Amino acid sequence: MRFSKFGLTTLRDTPAEAEIISHKLMLRAGLIRRLAAGLFTWMPLGLRVLRRVEKIVCEEMDRAGALELIMPAVQPAELWKETGRWDKYGNLLLRMRDRHDRDFCFGPTHEEVITDIARRELRSYKQLPINFYQVQTKFRDEIRPRFGVMRAREFIMKDAYSFDLDQSGLEQSYQAMHAAYTAIFERLGLKFRVVDADSGEIGGNRSQEFMVLADSGEDAIAWCDEDGYASNVETAATVPEDGKRAAAKVNLEKIETPKTKTVETLTELLEIGPDKILKTLIVEGKKGPVALVIRGDHELNAIKACKMPNVTEPLTMANPETIQEIIGCTPGYVGPIGLDIPVYYDHATKCMSDFVCGANEFEKHYIGVNFGRDIKTPTTVDLRNVKDGDPTPSGSGTLKIARGIEVGHIFQLGQSYSEAMRATVQDKDGNDATLFMGCYGIGVTRIVGAAIEQNHDERGIIWPESIAPFKVVLIPINMHQSETVREVATTLYSELKAAGLDVLLDDRDARPGVKFADAELIGIPHRLVISERGIKVGQLEYRHRRDEEAKMIAYDKALQIITPS
Repeated sequence: MRFSKFGLTTLRDTPAEAEIISHKLMLRAGLIRRLAAGLFTWMPLGLRVLRRVEKIVCEEMDRAGALELIMPAVQPAELWKETGRWDKYGNLLLRMRDRHDRDFCFGPTHEEVITDIARRELRSYKQLPINFYQVQTKFRDEIRPRFGVMRAREFIMKDAYSFDLDQSGLEQSYQAMHAAYTAIFERLGLKFRVVDADSGEIGGNRSQEFMVLADSGEDAIAWCDEDGYASNVETAATVPEDGKRAAAKVNLEKIETPKTKTVETLTELLEIGPDKILKTLIVEGKKGPVALVIRGDHELNAIKACKMPNVTEPLTMANPETIQEIIGCTPGYVGPIGLDIPVYYDHATKCMSDFVCGANEFEKHYIGVNFGRDIKTPTTVDLRNVKDGDPTPSGSGTLKIARGIEVGHIFQLGQSYSEAMRATVQDKDGNDATLFMGCYGIGVTRIVGAAIEQNHDERGIIWPESIAPFKVVLIPINMHQSETVREVATTLYSELKAAGLDVLLDDRDARPGVKFADAELIGIPHRLVISERGIKVGQLEYRHRRDEEAKMIAYDKALQIITPS
């Protein structure tokens, strides 16, 4: 491809709406252009990258035995009402009506549609196992689309759905997709981890996320190489502390604590660490308010909290009026002593002694509180987010926390959708057997953004070679003034193309500095510079995008360096 014919426009300045590095670089490099909030046009350069990602994804899905199809993007409400998700999915669902006043939605996912296909097409156990997949546009009406393609409203997704006769078969299908996803991300050239995760709106019994490691990632992941543990922080488990509780050394005392509604202000006033404070949070429950108690230096985990008996989902903090009415004080001064509502204590509170907690009176706290003496010794549960340095659930390692970007998610759905939609086949005995189902998604457009977040420098994008829009860029110096440079550049361009390489020839009448800057911004892995001085000695200037310095190479060695055997 000749640069002059490619219609590519790069930007020197970062557009004001761009928030993270991938969004900035995708706009500057001309990969995408914004149409409206969360809606983007994929320009020719960006589409080349997108298609390379799609190709790798489809090749590995085909290799795993999945069958490609394409389902309608617009789905009838009746299917979603069968599973109860028409109401449950909420405002993320873009709803519409046709001319006959029938309800439809623009699909954010396709569990209902594929289950409808299964109940119509699958009759016998002999047709199982089977796995269908598609690469298709989805729409989720995000309340605040941001971060470019990372959290867009319209996006391209590869979604696959497996059907099996029993749980054992589902396990095998799930592991086959786990292996396929691993192969996909290895071929994409991305550093990633597979972590246990919450199933969210999709539901199901088990799920795992494929996370591309990047400092800008929205998700925190906990991992340990020592015992192979990895989980999203949302689902990473904590365990009860092994140590014994220290004996009480301080008498219980109620003290005045003016203007101390937060842990931070209380630590400043009392000159203690947050680990010596018991934090009591009041949340909405199915039968009234519920108290959740964690250490002052820890964060409540909403997903874990919702698993407690009587706690409502999604997790909702009780309003100040309710707290005042039930407990008799405002938020910030609540403590577990004397509470007449259900109370759940986090594991990390088990070994606390001589701690501080709210006194259930305005601007008052207890100090010198101890379990067994001042308050009943509790049975503890897992309520908090893990922290760096926590032990793994097995106790054989120590957790590290890293940031990650979710690019793939695999689920064991079990029979939740097939039961609701009566998707069955006949088993060996001629009886109706409800299908076991798996769901497997990859964010194709999101992978492009995640790859940039993980691979860039101050000059621009550094593409992994497997998804780079071009393999090599040729930069002739002053080709419009030098017939020799023009002829050598054209010949080399033809030779590299004949070898099967995607080549971008920068034939613009522009300064060398402009061409170099664009090549680095776009992120093409290999750069060859052709100049009269180099031609005289039979050499080209070569630089890999990840290298700091260029080097001179023999003309006839260019192909060997770019495509080593």
